[in-house]
Amino acid sequence: MATPNRQVRLGARPVGLPTPDDWQHTTEDVPEPGAGEFLVRTEYVSLDPAMRGWMNDARSYIRPVRIGEIMRAAALGKVVASNHPGFAVGDHVTGTFGVQEYAVSDGRGVIRADPAVAPLPTYLGVLGLTGLTAWFGLLDVGRPEAGDTVVVSGAAGAVGGVVGQIAKHLGCRVVGIAGGAEKCRLVTEEFGFDACVDYRSGDLRAALREHTPDGVDVYFDNVGGEILDLVLTRLRLGARVVLCGAISQYNATERPTGPANYLSLLVNRASMTGMLVFDYADRYGEGMAALADLLATGAVTAREHVVEGTVDDFPEVLLKLFTGENTGKLLLRIADR
Repeated sequence: MATPNRQVRLGARPVGLPTPDDWQHTTEDVPEPGAGEFLVRTEYVSLDPAMRGWMNDARSYIRPVRIGEIMRAAALGKVVASNHPGFAVGDHVTGTFGVQEYAVSDGRGVIRADPAVAPLPTYLGVLGLTGLTAWFGLLDVGRPEAGDTVVVSGAAGAVGGVVGQIAKHLGCRVVGIAGGAEKCRLVTEEFGFDACVDYRSGDLRAALREHTPDGVDVYFDNVGGEILDLVLTRLRLGARVVLCGAISQYNATERPTGPANYLSLLVNRASMTGMLVFDYADRYGEGMAALADLLATGAVTAREHVVEGTVDDFPEVLLKLFTGENTGKLLLRIADR
């Protein structure tokens, strides 16, 4: 009897937050790897805000997930069969394997994960695309210098928490923006930020003025919307704004408006630059080595929010990203079969 491979496919284009009707749950036989291929059994699925954009039928940096297609997702798993000379049975690997229990790969875009170096979930967080986004976005686009004031939105999230820790390591003053007292406590006490502004409590504009009295040199934006607009009013001369994400806008049902305070960029001769980690693919090894060193010395702490479940739980777990339930990197651990 063939082994079943459960999968989650995109069933419809969501309007607003995805609903159960937007998904298809399918089962197929586990595929056999061909020549130069190997079979991976999924252990962890990465859940990322960018997934919401991939569901829209709109031009972007990557083609949309097609209706009826297995949902695109980074995942970590173990090689269980191999016809590939570079990957052996028992290897742990990460790659874009999709939301399914088993996947066949030819090795392109696949990275090995060594559990002797770091826990496996960390290879989808600090040592994965999340950490690489923080590393290259902050260093190459934000270009912080010791003594700079760095503000990070989504500071309790997967990317934001790493950005702030790297900035602190570089000698910057770091101010986070997060939702809720508990997340702000995590940001300051565990991630080591100098301060954290709770955007759900009180006057955000006044709090930003209080914690950035001399202005902002680098703003790493993960949320867009009103928060981006307010931080633009705090820019210093020559400031750099890193546009990494806009999670506040991803489920909007109306076209979002642009920032009203964009003239601050002109007045302060500042820059606002979008960044995608995929542009740094030829430097992933460099970034992973640097991040591994920071983990080893304790300069960066890995924080994963792991939900135990099955592939079928993916749609529900994904919503945690947009309701503010997760802290750190959100992962779905696939129960042993």
